[in-house]
Amino acid sequence: MDPITLAVLKGRLEQIADEMDATLFRAAFNPTIAEAHDACHGLYDAATGATLVQGKSGLPIFVGVMAFATKAVIDKFPDAVDGDIFIFNDPYLGGTHLSDLRLIRPVFRNGSIFCWLGSVGHWHDVGGAVPGNYNPAATEYFQEGVLIPPVRLYAAGVLRQDIVDILRAASRLPDIAYGDLQAHLSALDLGVSRVAALLDEYGVATVAAALTELRARAALLMRAQIAALPDGTWSEEDFLDNDGRTDMPLRIAVDVRKSGERLTLDLSRSAPACAGPVNISRATTVASVYVALKHLFPEVPANSGVLDPVEVIVPPGSLLDAQPPAPVGGYTETILRIIDVLFCVFARMRPDAAYGNAYGTINALSIAGRRGDGRRWVLFQFFGGGHGGNPEGDGLSHGNPPIATAIIPPVETMEAAYPVRYRQWALREGSGGAGAHRGGLGAIYEIEVLEESAEAFVFAERARFAPRGVLGGGDGAKNVVRYRQGGVWTVPPLGSKVVGVALRRGDCVRLETPGGGGWGDPASRDTAAAAQDRRMGYVA
Repeated sequence: MDPITLAVLKGRLEQIADEMDATLFRAAFNPTIAEAHDACHGLYDAATGATLVQGKSGLPIFVGVMAFATKAVIDKFPDAVDGDIFIFNDPYLGGTHLSDLRLIRPVFRNGSIFCWLGSVGHWHDVGGAVPGNYNPAATEYFQEGVLIPPVRLYAAGVLRQDIVDILRAASRLPDIAYGDLQAHLSALDLGVSRVAALLDEYGVATVAAALTELRARAALLMRAQIAALPDGTWSEEDFLDNDGRTDMPLRIAVDVRKSGERLTLDLSRSAPACAGPVNISRATTVASVYVALKHLFPEVPANSGVLDPVEVIVPPGSLLDAQPPAPVGGYTETILRIIDVLFCVFARMRPDAAYGNAYGTINALSIAGRRGDGRRWVLFQFFGGGHGGNPEGDGLSHGNPPIATAIIPPVETMEAAYPVRYRQWALREGSGGAGAHRGGLGAIYEIEVLEESAEAFVFAERARFAPRGVLGGGDGAKNVVRYRQGGVWTVPPLGSKVVGVALRRGDCVRLETPGGGGWGDPASRDTAAAAQDRRMGYVA
């Protein structure tokens, strides 16, 4: 295809997904979507569900998983018609965890499906034992929320009110859930109109050819990047603190075999399925590999062609191939560890593009209770930490994890929405790993309850195993989770996980998040950079 036309169409297609992102962010009711941007949109292949285009503002991990979700809808509903919209949150059919609702809509042209549009966002509450749904003690998905299988929300343009009623009844915050649903539908409406306008302007054949060419180019570029790596076999492993039930570490291991233009990532040495909620589905595992490769090879276009020359081996029945009813609520922690071990492997394969590990946990916090007038409130928030040092400089301080382009909601928004006070929100001195380029700093958050009573839950990691440095760089600081009841501070027995701690007015939860791992020998750090570290208070 003419390269100018291809470039124009690539930009137009990406703009459709970007506009859908913006529509959802502006219209959603819950701050996890509206402020934190924990959502994404994309275009998917009509026959296979493969990723065609993703938005630049949405979570990359969602885009990867949505290819599996779209395929699940294609398989279940071969009779889809114009005006259908499907919704589900089943994590075993191309999902992540139950909080992430997925809406999928076919775009018809000349009587057949041209592509599918996907809209996914993290809803504030979908039932389960824990408000906000991050249940560190879950042993089956029933304790994490209400599972919605793929169903028609709209049938040929007609709303099925019974499905809406079920969604509202499943949530502790039904009005917020309803508002988020309407925001998703608005984003899909806009996407359909934008695709239609593009097809009107360029024609079906030209746009379809562009999509085919973009996928082929992604695969071609990925093969070239792999070919430039040395042939051989490399292995790395890291550990999760525990599964939230038993204080035993869980191995995440990868064996990488590279030959010519092919790459095999074998995760067979990883831990078997566990009782607690750090299991993940196979779709989520493959999506986490996609995200890691896009970090390592950013010049490759973001579509399913990235995985064409890559084989991912996931052992059946393992931690990384969850089967129902295994709990999966803490999927974020496990995929971050997969990304960490892949970064460590590629630091040895390609030292010129090595990254120290990022902080490796989202520190999911839920605090819930009732206001004086009886209204229920549920605060859910994730938190930032340090990124790893890299060949170009120090790691980012107080960033979001590598799976996300999400934004940490501002203090002002959270204090306005919930009866809490943020007593501290600051960089954590000395938390980045030492190195020629040091790791970024983690952060300190201390949150005080202002209502008469509340209950707190924390789902986190990295309290036992620090983010690792590469090429001689030091490790980042470990995670520290504490809570204060009646003036007495307590560290939870499982280190990074808190279940149902009763708080009174004036009690606090405190998180000291990890820093990133360092890059290179600390002794070779630039003198001026080391002096600035001391001057800015980044190191003791």
